[in-house]
Amino acid sequence: MLHILFVCTGNTCRSPMAEAIFAKKSIEYGIGIMYSSAALGFASDSGVSQNAVKVCNEINIDISKHKPRIIREYDIDFTDLFVVMTQGHAQTLMSIGVPQSKIYILGGGIPDPYGSDLVTYRRCRKAIEDAIDEFYKLLIKNKPEVLENDTDENH
Repeated sequence: MLHILFVCTGNTCRSPMAEAIFAKKSIEYGIGIMYSSAALGFASDSGVSQNAVKVCNEINIDISKHKPRIIREYDIDFTDLFVVMTQGHAQTLMSIGVPQSKIYILGGGIPDPYGSDLVTYRRCRKAIEDAIDEFYKLLIKNKPEVLENDTDENH
């Protein structure tokens, strides 16, 4: 089964939102894919951004219990596709040995809303939602064999 890792800088805003939106879409599409998220940089002990929680709640997604974590060596070995938020994230992954062919920049790049107001977080969430829809289309088009209806190991 395909394993996707959503990656951003701190795993407090973009990658948890992307992971949760992806999870919701997986249910809607009725497909089984393993997914998780992690930080490339510092993973905060204080949890996910409260503004990220608020804007996800607006679309009936609860990320309040998400615990930020940093990417680990086993993630590198276990992950089939790294979905990153910026070109910088892609460059960092490549510098530690992840092949470019295993990296996908979500939406061509999703700006970091960290520390911004709710309007900025809503724009970020919307960009992620739109990008996840496009990402699913690409997955279905390019890897239909990994999208079998097998949800036993999902997440």
